[in-house]
Formats: sequence, C-alpha cells, structure tokens
Amino acid sequence: MRIRQRRSSGPRRIVAVGVAAVLAVGLTAFLVLGSGGKSTGPRALTSDEANRLAIARFRNHEVGGRAVTITVPTTAGGLVITGSIDYRAGLGYGVVQGIGRDTSSDGLIQWSATTVFVHPMVDAPAQAPPSPPETGWHQRPLRTSGSSLDSALLIAVSLGSDRPDNAELLPQNGAAWVGEDQVGDHEVDIMSGPAARGRARTAGNVRYWVDSIGTMHRVQADVDSEPQPVVIEFDAREHLPVQPVPGLVN
Repeated sequence: MRIRQRRSSGPRRIVAVGVAAVLAVGLTAFLVLGSGGKSTGPRALTSDEANRLAIARFRNHEVGGRAVTITVPTTAGGLVITGSIDYRAGLGYGVVQGIGRDTSSDGLIQWSATTVFVHPMVDAPAQAPPSPPETGWHQRPLRTSGSSLDSALLIAVSLGSDRPDNAELLPQNGAAWVGEDQVGDHEVDIMSGPAARGRARTAGNVRYWVDSIGTMHRVQADVDSEPQPVVIEFDAREHLPVQPVPGLVN
C-alpha cells in the first residue's frame, strides 16, 4: 500500500528525526542485521521504500498500540521490558527484568516521554497485570542522556505519529535501504533512518524492519552510553490497553 504525500510549503516531520535527536550517538553508526538478514546495501531508497518508511510510525498510531519487547544493553548484563505501548496516549507499560547480574530494576514500569514510574518487585511476573497497582510506585523524570534504559523508553514511545512523514525528504536526509530479512512470518526490508536536523552524522543510527505494507516489526538504535544497540521488537501478540498510573503526566 502506498500513501501519496501532499506537498506543503514547509518541510514535514521526518521519521525518526525526533528519535535520533534525543539519542547521544557515536560518530560512526554500524549496521546490525537480524538473524538470517541479507544485505547488498546501503543504497538509495526506492519511491516505494520511502513511502513505506514514511508511514511506519503512522501505522503504529493508526492501530492504537503495539505489544513490544525491548532489550536494553547495560554494563551489568541488560534489561528486557515486555509490555505494550499506547501510541495515541504516548504511554508504555510492562514488566522489566534483568539479564545476568542486572536484577535491581526488576518489577513493573510505566513511562511517557517525560516521566518514568517504577514498581520494584522481587519476583516480577512474566507479564504485567492489566491494571497497574495503585501504590508502591516511584516516580522520576525520564533522562534524555546518559541512560540506555531511558533512551530505549523514549525511542520506543516515539515510534508513533498521527500523520505520515514526508517521503520525499527521507532520502534527502540520509535514509537508505540496508538489506532484507525475515521477522517471524514477515518478509521485511531493513531501512536506516535519516539524520536528525542539523546533525548529518546521525543518519543510520536508527534502523527499521518494515514489511510490504509499512508495518514496523523491529527497530534497532545506537546509543552512546553502550556499545550494543537497543532492540525493540513488535510482537504478534495483542497489546493490552495501557491504564495510566495515578499521577503520571505525559
């Protein structure tokens, strides 16, 4: 499916510019393919590929929300967040569990683009309860730099938009085709995102696994605080409606 982009007098928002702008990125991006991924790129996007990348965030907003698994690298082993994101409310909710030695953050987590609520638990469940507990939450501001966890949360909740991005501007700002892959039963193209405005060297720091109708299946993003990328997998399971923790402000 192709959505035609209307010309406007000023530049429309570019997919992942907002995401890339909040990342503290290194000078050199590296390309990470999924298991079995093939690449003969990078090369320029075709018109069809640019259109599919341009509607990928809109697709997430269009369906309301997505079930996600977010893998966050840390020096102590890593964190995995399993939950859902409401892209119309800009709100995520799930279970966070440590990998290796990093279990101090285990529990429930809910977040917006500005605020993080954590509910520590010794034995965190595999999935978050549909209704968040009314008590036991600790609130803090979301950090926009210096934290791979907060960078991952902000990237994940930013992968939705209430309108398509400008497909014509994507290639002009560094977006490219990287390769082909398969995620579950879906054949996908891997495309690297454009540079953040005024930061040409950030082109390629965010990569998208997008299928033939513009649905996003995986995202990887480089963060300066860790050598390995953040990985966001959009699961086939149905997402749960996100009920906000009392007091959370978007």
